[in-house]
Amino acid sequence: MSRSRLFQPIRVGSVDVPNRLWMPPMCQYSAAPSGPGLGRPTDWHLVHYGARALGGVGAVVVEATAVVPRGRISINCLSLHDDALIPDFARLADVIHAGGARAFIQLNHAGRKASGRPMWAEADGPATPDIGGWEPVGPSPIPFAEGLPVPRPLTGEETAAVPGAFADAARRAVAAGFDGVQIHGAHGYLLHQFLSPASNARSDRWGGSGENRARLMRQTVRATRAAIGDAALMIRLSATDWVEDDSRPGAASWTLADTRGLVVDLVGDGADMINVSTGGNVVTRVPAGPGYQVPAARAVREALRSAGAPVPVAAVGLISSAAQAEQILVSGDADVIEIGRPLLTDPMIGRAWASRLRAEATALPAPPRQYERGTRRL
Repeated sequence: MSRSRLFQPIRVGSVDVPNRLWMPPMCQYSAAPSGPGLGRPTDWHLVHYGARALGGVGAVVVEATAVVPRGRISINCLSLHDDALIPDFARLADVIHAGGARAFIQLNHAGRKASGRPMWAEADGPATPDIGGWEPVGPSPIPFAEGLPVPRPLTGEETAAVPGAFADAARRAVAAGFDGVQIHGAHGYLLHQFLSPASNARSDRWGGSGENRARLMRQTVRATRAAIGDAALMIRLSATDWVEDDSRPGAASWTLADTRGLVVDLVGDGADMINVSTGGNVVTRVPAGPGYQVPAARAVREALRSAGAPVPVAAVGLISSAAQAEQILVSGDADVIEIGRPLLTDPMIGRAWASRLRAEATALPAPPRQYERGTRRL
């Protein structure tokens, strides 16, 4: 059997990952919404993530997990804001490891996009106080879209406290047994909001110049690295707001050129990997199609290698076949492939893709004995 690129191991910082097909974070909106267990994983998370780990992916990145309760994307999102939650998250890490995958977790503050309802909620709009909602915050009083709440601008002191919140949550994640963490700096959440002039109109040390707008992200990376020792530290970035060619007055945004410059600094600050996505910070037309974000991953990878900082780069976004994923790796566009939607409907897809690529048997852990009757036929 041939040794496919997709099912070769890869090292991220100090962590060896068995293959390059990963599950990216995807919100499940199924955590406890209130009370002492606010943000706690439920049995749903154990079943959901455990099944995908058994399915042959090299790593599972658990969904966006807030670093403070008011940083949750929705009232039903995970949160790792208290040491009392460590045992619950430890169960989740243990289940992923039992399935044969490495366990990572994405840490996030949703900023102006916080306090939402589950995506299937019958009512529209953000969560109201009577069901546990709260006032969103952001770098500036600029709403994500017309009709949504105007965020309260964070004070300088509040902004300075954000890196510590990420670092504390990261420490808890590692204490719970996760192999590393991913800082969410993409999709229009708080760190992305500070990066982009489309959402950051501040005139203090946290806004204005590119250096100032990147300050919060860079301090967060440094604080997190100091908190987790040699555990893996990944950064998810939106490489572009998709409006950099917009010539309207005041339409300045975050661009691919900005990202290419930032990632080199982030590696110097302690990042072991860059996970490349796009968009989410402004309402705009995104030219989505098969592999539409791969060129951004390639540009980031090239920038890192040109700067002598060759950490792994992950690509994501409508990658839906084994052949497509393999070609991205063989072409040198990325080092890791993340597939989302296909894994929601087929948790065993990793083993199926290995069969289609005729990957060596050693590329995947042996299937559980309970599943041998089925996996022999993949």
